[in-house]
Amino acid sequence: MTPISAAIRGTIPLAVAACLTAAAQADDGFIRMTPEQVPFKSPLGVGPQQAILFGDPSKPGVYVIRVKFPPGAHSNPHFHSQDRHATVIKGVWWNGVGEELDFNKAVPMQTGSYVLHPAGAVHWDGAGDEEAIVQIIGTGPVETVPVGPTGAPTGYWPKPK
Repeated sequence: MTPISAAIRGTIPLAVAACLTAAAQADDGFIRMTPEQVPFKSPLGVGPQQAILFGDPSKPGVYVIRVKFPPGAHSNPHFHSQDRHATVIKGVWWNGVGEELDFNKAVPMQTGSYVLHPAGAVHWDGAGDEEAIVQIIGTGPVETVPVGPTGAPTGYWPKPK
C-alpha cells in the first residue's frame, strides 16, 4: 500500500465520525448540511480533500462523498473496484483515461456535468486554474488502485476552449 493510499484510508474513519456527528443532530432522520459544514479533510495536509457525506466507502452500501481539488491538483492514473458516479458541483473538473497522464488529452467537465467511472477503468482527474468540487456516489466497499509510476507528474491542464 502506498503512503497516499494509507493516508486516505486513515482519514475515512475520521470523516465518517464527523459526518455522523452532523447527522446525529437531525433527530428526524434527515441529514442537513450547508456547504460550510462539509467536513473536508486532506490525507496529506495538502492537495485534494475529501468529505464523506453519507455511508462509508469501505463498507457495504451506498456512500456519498465530495472531493475538493485545489487549483492545479490532480490524481495519478488509478481505477476503482466499483462503479462511481460523479457530478461536478463547482468549477471545471478535468478528466482523462488510460495509464498515461497526458494533460493535453484531458476533457474539461463544467459545473453540472456527470461522469461515470466504470469499475476497473483507469483514469485520472483534477482541477485547472480554479478549485473544482465533485460529488461522488457509489456502492461500497470500494478500493482505489494506483496504476503506473508513483510520484507527482508535472504539467498543466489545458485551458478550456
